[in-house]
Order: sequence, then structure tokens, then C-alpha cells
Amino acid sequence: MTRLLGAILAGGQARRFGSDKAQALYEGARLIDRVASALSAQCQSVVVCGREEPGFTCIPDWPETGLGPLGGLAAALRHAGEQGFGQVLSAGVDVPDLPRDIASLLAGDGSAIIGNQPVVGLWPVEAGPVLEAFLAGGGRSLYRFAGHVGARRVELSAPLMNVNFPEDLGPPRCD
Repeated sequence: MTRLLGAILAGGQARRFGSDKAQALYEGARLIDRVASALSAQCQSVVVCGREEPGFTCIPDWPETGLGPLGGLAAALRHAGEQGFGQVLSAGVDVPDLPRDIASLLAGDGSAIIGNQPVVGLWPVEAGPVLEAFLAGGGRSLYRFAGHVGARRVELSAPLMNVNFPEDLGPPRCD
């Protein structure tokens, strides 16, 4: 059985959101904790990429900050290879409704992404050097990288949330 590393891509600046997305609450839990819980249910280990977050194993974006989700994914693939994992299951910190069976939904040959949410993907460790070359050549688009490696696009019956603005979390709760 292939060992699976969960990677929370959390290095963004959250300019549109206006505050730290990872700490925002959705249905009473922080976004980062909701994503970590879903990944932990299907991965042998989980890392947070691109930020320091108490209580988590954290790794910096690679090869540098400011590369968007590709910097986090490159870091995760590198870390996975060094630690003996065969695949990385990536998800943004802003996908609080990540299914607990997303790995099985993405399973198959090669890389796979969710069609409307490419930051959610399943990547073989062998994609790491290809990503490093893509970045070195100036590539910055996750969609373009997914196309470059021939990632399958998987469509879900309902689209995943993509939290970009506070109102994406729904109306405030009055408890």
C-alpha cells in the first residue's frame, strides 16, 4: 500500500479575505482544523505548507515563498520523497468541506485534481522533479502544471467550497 502524505497548502496572503483564513471559523471549527481532520482520516501523516502553525508539522514553501500553491505543493512532494511517502494529497486551507474519502475519489493512474478546485489533488512523488523544472522555467499556474503532467480532472457531484471572502462562510451564527 502506498503511503499517503496529506498537505495543507496554507501559504497565501488572504488579501481578498482580509484576515488569516486558517483561523476563520466554519461550523464552529477553524478552517485549518477542518482540513487537517479530513486529511488525517485518509493519510498517514499531515503537514502544513507555507506557514508556521502551532500543533502541526510545518514546512516552508519550496524553493521559495511567493510561488502560490505550487510552492507548497513542491515542498510537500519534496518532503514526501524524503520521508518515504508515495503520494501527496493536497488541499487548500480554504476548503472546509473536504470529503473524508477524497483520496479514493482521486485514486487512479498518475496525478488527479478536482475540476473546480485544482489545489485539491493527488500527486505521485515522481511529479516532484517535474514540478521543480516547471517552476525553474517560470511556471506559476497550478492548472498549467496539472495539464503539463497530464493530471486527470475529477468532477464531484457537488462543488467544494472555496473560501475567498468572509461571506463565503455563510451568515454569522448567533449562539
